[in-house]
Amino acid sequence: QVQVVESGGGLVQPGGSLRLSCAASGFSFNYYAIAWFRQAPGKERERVSCISSSAGTTYYTESVKGRFTISRDNAKKTVYLQMNTLKPEDTARYYCAARPTACSASGENFAYWGQGTQVTVSS
Repeated sequence: QVQVVESGGGLVQPGGSLRLSCAASGFSFNYYAIAWFRQAPGKERERVSCISSSAGTTYYTESVKGRFTISRDNAKKTVYLQMNTLKPEDTARYYCAARPTACSASGENFAYWGQGTQVTVSS
């Protein structure tokens, strides 16, 4: 049974940090690219970051470059998203998604999804 579970969200003040975790099971995690998407109310879903199966390639949307870092621990079957210098515009529900091998910009190409974790940046 495939499971993708996000954790680590919460309420944080502008300028603060959070680390999101995505724990996966039920598929060959080591051979899957993992992405973080986010969706704010009234906005389209966007890919925030992605890491390839080998961790050799990472992608970031322009608005988070230099602030967010994606990493993976294949032994723990977990991907992390370290988010620093958070801004109110980062407020959204963050989802983890998996697809074989390589990253994709489109969420439609991801086979497995978690339920998401809410991130709220507010003073």
